[in-house]
Amino acid sequence: MSASKQKPSGSDSIRFVLDGEVITVRDVDPTRTVLNFLREDLGRTGTKEGCAEGDCGACTVVVGELDGAGVRFRAINSCIQFLPTLDGKELFTVESLKGEDGVLHPVQRAMVDCHGSQCGFCTPGFVMSLFALYKSREHPTTAEINDALAGNLCRCTGYRPIVNAAQKMYDYRAKGENKHEHWMNCSFASETSGEVSEGEREMIERLSAIRRRDTLTIARDHKLYCAPATLSDLAAIRDSYPDARVLAGGTDVGLWVTKQHKDLPTVIYVGNVAELKALEVTDSHIEVGAGVTLTDAAPVLARHYPDLDELFRRFASPPIRNAGTLGGNIANGSPIGDSMPAFITLGTTLVLRKGATTRELPLDEFYLAYQKTALRPGEFVQSIRIPLPRPNREFRTYKISKRFDQDISAVCGAYCIDLDGKRVSGIRIAYGGMASTPKRALATEQALIGKEWTEASVDAAMASLDRDYAPINDMRASAAYRKLIAKNLLYKFFLETSGNIAQTRAVAFEESAL
Repeated sequence: MSASKQKPSGSDSIRFVLDGEVITVRDVDPTRTVLNFLREDLGRTGTKEGCAEGDCGACTVVVGELDGAGVRFRAINSCIQFLPTLDGKELFTVESLKGEDGVLHPVQRAMVDCHGSQCGFCTPGFVMSLFALYKSREHPTTAEINDALAGNLCRCTGYRPIVNAAQKMYDYRAKGENKHEHWMNCSFASETSGEVSEGEREMIERLSAIRRRDTLTIARDHKLYCAPATLSDLAAIRDSYPDARVLAGGTDVGLWVTKQHKDLPTVIYVGNVAELKALEVTDSHIEVGAGVTLTDAAPVLARHYPDLDELFRRFASPPIRNAGTLGGNIANGSPIGDSMPAFITLGTTLVLRKGATTRELPLDEFYLAYQKTALRPGEFVQSIRIPLPRPNREFRTYKISKRFDQDISAVCGAYCIDLDGKRVSGIRIAYGGMASTPKRALATEQALIGKEWTEASVDAAMASLDRDYAPINDMRASAAYRKLIAKNLLYKFFLETSGNIAQTRAVAFEESAL
């Protein structure tokens, strides 16, 4: 930290709720993970470390946050979450579920009765993911259960008994066997009847009492952590520390600490800025604050663009989506980030802010080189603007990866076409995984504009993809495969938008066989 800079004013202590009690932590390393704090400082060893990168789910915990007039429960990966980000929240670990006289929580009881555990290493993570589901959904569908468990890996038991436990856990509550929940006895009554339980009222009071209204500042061992509470404070702090690392969900930055052992001298956490969590649908576009989580953004965006639904369900895992933000995914600039190709084709723009000044920049002009963006010193992404659908426009996005769930794309293609009858009046094509940045296929677009939307014109345009991209070989796919699949996906888009479903299914089958 430069000697000429003044440390932002604010508190240097972290406050969060654990087992109904307010925990105050002082003099902490700003990048200490929640997992290490639980295991090494509190002796809560039920939470496990498996991969230390948010993939296996052994470290899953649940966080409760104020959400309007109620409380929202979300599963997150404690191995990549920095401890100061818990400030103002309520934390639940697998030990938190223990009832009086050793009575098992309905989730735990169901896991035992359905034989959902063998070696037990992954079990606490599964239990916590199910606990988040138990608190958020009443009698979820099998698809919702499968999605809730997509971030938890098990090598022993197999998933069928765990899914059976997810279906059975509600039976114990119906029998009154969850009375042991005492201090955390929050039901989802607010979702089903509009009523708030006594336990939830108590939780709201606890969280309201520790809600921060100023900047949290932690300075230790030449490290500085700032968590502003307002957009204006964020702009001022970011302007003062242009070289600081901006932290949102930590789903990528966390790995820099746990895997790469990087030292982060200055961190600015944006998760406490309410203005960045705003999500609004206007007459012309969807305005998504840069701090809106992927979990919260997905249903709104998929309502307007249904093809985004599968993309978001396959985007990492629920604990990652619960923490990670759309703004963070875009600002990260990864060439294999799944959201960027889709939003580039839709004509998305970014609202960038520096101090009190904002500017709007097209997303396809944001990426300059590998993980290099057009952000100026002291500037940050304030919001994302996605245009609303319009007549005679077709949009599709396809993700190709080795696994369906929780896998990095080999290729992610996105396509948006405007048709005037059968003539292509406008088209935007973008791919991830094909270049050092998410990139538009400009030559291919030009080969199609003004042409009839026919198989012959698409076949002719496919050759242009070889001029647009020069992909590399890596562990996810070969360059030759990427070139082939990029052409196949363009052809698939043509078949879907020209109405030939039989051919589309044939192409999909051929892709799966590659």
